[in-house]
Amino acid sequence: MPPTPSRVELHPLTLSDQDEFCTLVQASSELHRPWMQLPATAQEFQAWMHRFDDGTNRGYLIRVRETGAAAGTVNINSIIRGRYQGASLGYAAFAPFAGHGYMTEGLASTLQHAFTDLRLHRLEANIQPANKASLAVVQRLGFRYEGVSPNYLYIDGAWRDHERWAITAPKPWTPDPSLPEV
Repeated sequence: MPPTPSRVELHPLTLSDQDEFCTLVQASSELHRPWMQLPATAQEFQAWMHRFDDGTNRGYLIRVRETGAAAGTVNINSIIRGRYQGASLGYAAFAPFAGHGYMTEGLASTLQHAFTDLRLHRLEANIQPANKASLAVVQRLGFRYEGVSPNYLYIDGAWRDHERWAITAPKPWTPDPSLPEV
């Protein structure tokens, strides 16, 4: 049976997304707290966008294909080449669309993009243990639990423990040219 077409598509995050992004972050503050803090003002957004300048971080909006509405956001962070060929994921649903499967579909598209277009070999998702919705998403997508990282990220005024989940590229995989041959 052929796979069901995705209801979402990835769009690179740009400065022109500022107003929509900030409005959705503000409307989603209860959903995101205490798991993450996203830019909610024009000034914060513009400063935050600089993280994507050198290409080691990539930002995307997950848009509903039928309407174009932004259902969530995903970042591929800290891309490392050489012998590692990996990165970490950060993602968040926007409140109007949470709980409808859009993030699972959006992250599935992100994995496809990361493993095929970016030729990454490994992606990690680091999730606070009480964030059951986020844990359910990575489990549905086939990530492996690898352990706990104590005091991993400073969020909401404290260092937070995170569970480390990872997935590697399906075989066959075409490596990035920066992977050493030996």
